[in-house]
Amino acid sequence: MSITKRLDEARKAYKDGDVQASAMAHDPHRIAHAARERHGGASSQYLGEMVYGGLDGIITTFAVVSGVAGADLGANIIVIMGMANVLADGFSMATGAYLSAKSEQEYYDRERQREGWEVEHFPEGEQAELKELYLSQDYPEEDAQRLVEIKTRDVNHWLDTMMLEELGMMKDERKPINSALITFIAFVIAGVVPLSVYLLGLFLPIPPEIAFPISIVLSGLALFGLGAAKVLVTERNPWRSGLEMLLVGGLAAGVAYVVGALLKGIGG
Repeated sequence: MSITKRLDEARKAYKDGDVQASAMAHDPHRIAHAARERHGGASSQYLGEMVYGGLDGIITTFAVVSGVAGADLGANIIVIMGMANVLADGFSMATGAYLSAKSEQEYYDRERQREGWEVEHFPEGEQAELKELYLSQDYPEEDAQRLVEIKTRDVNHWLDTMMLEELGMMKDERKPINSALITFIAFVIAGVVPLSVYLLGLFLPIPPEIAFPISIVLSGLALFGLGAAKVLVTERNPWRSGLEMLLVGGLAAGVAYVVGALLKGIGG
C-alpha cells in the first residue's frame, strides 16, 4: 500500500467519523509498509497540472467560441480561432509550468548548497539556529537540544531539516518536463471539448443554430466534471467545486459573447 492510499483511507475515516477505520489506517505495520512503498504514489504528484490545465483549456477556449459566436462570424472562424487558442495557449501554459518548476528546483538547490556550506564551516552556529527554531515552537530547552542532536547526526537529514524548519522549503520531486507535457496534454484535450461540435461540423451537416447550444452543454458538463475532480487536490465538496467552476466558466463565456455581439454591432 502506498502512502497516498493510506492517507486517503485516513482522510475518509476522519470525514466519516469512523474510529475503527482510522485505527486501521494508523496500524504500525501498514504505516511501515506504506513508507517502504512511498515511490509508488509518484504519479499523483502531477494531479494538479492535469486538473488545472484542463480547466484553463475549457474556460479559455469556450470564451473564444462564445466571442466568435456572439459576433456571428461563422463556424470556420470558430474552428480556426479555437484551435489557434488551444495550441498557442496550451504551449504557453506548458512553457510556464516548465519554467516555474525548473526555477523552484534551482532555487531549492541553491539554498541547499548554501546551507551545506554553512553546516560545513559553521556547524555550531547552524545547530544554535536549529535549537532556536525548536525553542520558538515552544519545545522545552532539553527537548530542543535533544532534537538538535538527533537531527544533526546525519548531514543530509540535517540539511533537510534546515531547509524545512528555517526556510519552509521541501524538495519538489516532479520533473519540469513532465509537468509541462501533462499541462499541455490536459489543456489540449479539455480545450477541444467546446470545439468538438464545430470540428464534427466540418464533416457532417450540423446547423449553426444548434452547434453553439451543443457546445455550451458539452463545455458545461466538462467544466462541472473537472471542477468536481478538483477536490482530489483541494479536498472540498465536489458539488460545490463543480458548480463554482461552472459559474466561473459561464461568466467568462458570457462576457466574451457580449463583447463579440457588441463588436459585431459596431462593425455594422
